[in-house]
Amino acid sequence: MKQLLHLLFFIPCLAFSQVYANTYVCPPCNCPCDTHTYQQPGICAHCGMKLITKNEQVLNDQKKVTVCFYLYDGVEVLDFAGPMEVFSYAGFKIITVAKTKAPVLSQGILKITPDYSIKDAPQADIFAVFGGSDEIATDDPEVISWIKSRDSTTKSYFSVCTGAFILGKAGLLDQLTVTTFHKSIINLQKAVPKAKVLSNVRYVDNGRVITTAGISAGIDGALHLVSKLSGKEAAQAVAKQIEYDKYVPEQGMDLSH
Repeated sequence: MKQLLHLLFFIPCLAFSQVYANTYVCPPCNCPCDTHTYQQPGICAHCGMKLITKNEQVLNDQKKVTVCFYLYDGVEVLDFAGPMEVFSYAGFKIITVAKTKAPVLSQGILKITPDYSIKDAPQADIFAVFGGSDEIATDDPEVISWIKSRDSTTKSYFSVCTGAFILGKAGLLDQLTVTTFHKSIINLQKAVPKAKVLSNVRYVDNGRVITTAGISAGIDGALHLVSKLSGKEAAQAVAKQIEYDKYVPEQGMDLSH
């Protein structure tokens, strides 16, 4: 009887799995094509990404990369909005965190309500910080302590512009080659004397830590990270989708190999 029940349960599951295996979809890119299904493999006509099976989509959802965006009053809009656009189209899960759940004001213009505070933020694969009035976070012992407390469960770090000062204060840039906003190169070298700070480079990838130059360079660094995690094809499809024709693969410095 038990064997019969198991068989009755297994057959529908097998049939369901087979249907999924023969149905193709576009990898999530937050476009209308996310809801389209196809009966044959190929390329999505809308965004140009390679189609995957429904089974692959389910597995991808289960292991979706989570990125924690730490925001604060005075954070530069494009510093975080550019990478947010890239990671969103790449299908990453993004959460926003601030010291408290009170809205933060970006450049005195844009009001943002964070998803979490440092008291209740879940763990994430990638921790991302951005420039602007970075001293608000850099000079806050509670915030720096919180960043350090999550290090053992954080797989990698990503900074844009003067967000590098925040990582530096947390001791995450020591012995690394890094970069930052072009007007802050000397100051970062003074703040993190154990690091080698480079100018005239869009991003520097140390393996676990990626730092980028200012503002728009964050888009290049984000596309590089997408390429590392999801492949060059995915990064090129995202660049095409957001019409970022400046993207040149491997234009930064990759020291991760």
